Amino acid sequence: MWMPNKTRCGSLWLKSLSNQDETGAGSPHTGESIMEVILKEDVLHLGNRGDLVKVADGYARNYLLPRKLAMQATLANKAVIEQMKASAARRYASEKALAEELAAKLEPVELEFTRKSSEAGHLFGSVTSSDIATALDAQGFEIDRRKIHLDEPLKSVGEFNVAIRLYREVTAHVKVKVLAEATEEEVKPAEPAVEAKVAE
Repeated sequence: MWMPNKTRCGSLWLKSLSNQDETGAGSPHTGESIMEVILKEDVLHLGNRGDLVKVADGYARNYLLPRKLAMQATLANKAVIEQMKASAARRYASEKALAEELAAKLEPVELEFTRKSSEAGHLFGSVTSSDIATALDAQGFEIDRRKIHLDEPLKSVGEFNVAIRLYREVTAHVKVKVLAEATEEEVKPAEPAVEAKVAE
């Protein structure tokens, strides 16, 4: 009986299934039977975790099952997967709702940072995602700095609209103002005018 190389990718094995009947009996060309499996991990060209797929029996037994990438689609396993999917869907809906609520609270937030800068407005330093996370924390918002999307630290005076990805499909924006720190000349109090002595 001809057996394909077990290291071939899933897409090649799936192509062989077009010659096999829906009962799972082997085709006269390959003698290979079909197995239904549930993927435990994402598999390139085959499917995502939790997907129910049909593959060649040899591919399942020699590659997917030993590597714990899939499990046989027994009635018990199907029931477990359906329960997991339902639980994941409920959890996703709950977490998304909380993220949307937080996004609504973040939208009106404005943050201000003062930095030394050149006359042209370039900062001698920068405002980073960590700085923004710290400022948000001071206002009662605990946000992981990795969720704050800055292509690069802010390095100039101005106003910026910074995106915060709170959850899949939920992104909030906060306004960040970077102000120039006043120079010594600007903060130095004006000297009182010396009154001219009136000649007697």
